Amino acid sequence: MDQARDPGWPLEDEGSTGEDRESAYELLQRGQALLTERHHAQAAIVLERAAALEPRKGSILEPLGRAYYNSGQHARSREIFELLLDVDPSNGYGHYALGQSLKQLGHVDQARTHLRLATALDPANTTFAAALARVDSARRR
Repeated sequence: MDQARDPGWPLEDEGSTGEDRESAYELLQRGQALLTERHHAQAAIVLERAAALEPRKGSILEPLGRAYYNSGQHARSREIFELLLDVDPSNGYGHYALGQSLKQLGHVDQARTHLRLATALDPANTTFAAALARVDSARRR
């Protein structure tokens, strides 16, 4: 079969050249700007494209996870933060963010574990400590 004539064959947009495509870095910059502007769902779309180009890049996974979390996509944020921790198990923010995602999904015991790890990795971080204290307080009720 002639692939060029097959309508199902993935072709580039007409008029598009390789030079028209954004690099992972450019997509990351644009995604971070959207996060700053609080356009979380749009940021997720842009950052997904960056992650497709650089799938195991922590500097892309972290803002992608934040974009999902802040747009209410907690199951997806959980997946991304788990992937981030697969790439870098000692990432304190990754444990904190995974803990927050798990808490939103109702997995309080798992959330507590990751929040404890985040606090252990960065004991001076008051945000991590406060999140752990809130989970501990909720567990006692």
